[in-house]
Amino acid sequence: MSHPIVDIQNLHLSLVGGAGRVNILRGVNLQVETGDTLSIVGPSGAGKTSLLMVLSGLEKADSGLVQIAGTDMQQLDEDGLARFRRQQIGIVFQSFHLVPTMTALENVALPLEFAGVDDALDQAATALAATGLKARQDHFPGQLSGGEQQRVALARAFVARPKLILADEPTGNLDQETGAMVMELLFGLQHKFATTLILVTHDARLAARCQRTVRMADGLIYEATEARA
Repeated sequence: MSHPIVDIQNLHLSLVGGAGRVNILRGVNLQVETGDTLSIVGPSGAGKTSLLMVLSGLEKADSGLVQIAGTDMQQLDEDGLARFRRQQIGIVFQSFHLVPTMTALENVALPLEFAGVDDALDQAATALAATGLKARQDHFPGQLSGGEQQRVALARAFVARPKLILADEPTGNLDQETGAMVMELLFGLQHKFATTLILVTHDARLAARCQRTVRMADGLIYEATEARA
């Protein structure tokens, strides 16, 4: 019997803010099978982004099991989490998070260079070409449109062929037409590489494109639906 690529059990996360410690995730349970596409929906403040932050290793849970590709994330230190993230996880943010002083090509090559890959720039060029940006690879983020910047971010997320892609409102800063194009590219790359995708979105149409949808509220998952055949 195969094991899920993502296995979360009784996950709790609290963060300290101006009002003191706040419970963000309050006992989340979630399993995602390898190659599946999962959307997470729910109101603002439900804990969706916080859940992705824990899955990526950018936040450490207070308690519970967080296992990705057979690795217990709770047992890794900061260096171990960074290495695991480079090897296994690609992240697409709403606000692109490109390095402004690096070209598109250099931005895409960055995770490969951190991993010590010799032909990082060649692989990055191939990934950019797959997003239709071969002619823009020497441009800086400030010279690119929002849609082009998000396509660079997609190339960077997929360039190391990670097992898991985490996408947090990837069309949130884009107009409807550009967002639709970016999502076609995201799902196309996911299908091409059979990558597991977890997508946080407010867009019901995007959520419906995934095989499963879970709904969050008040730091808990309280509903799961399967896509219709």
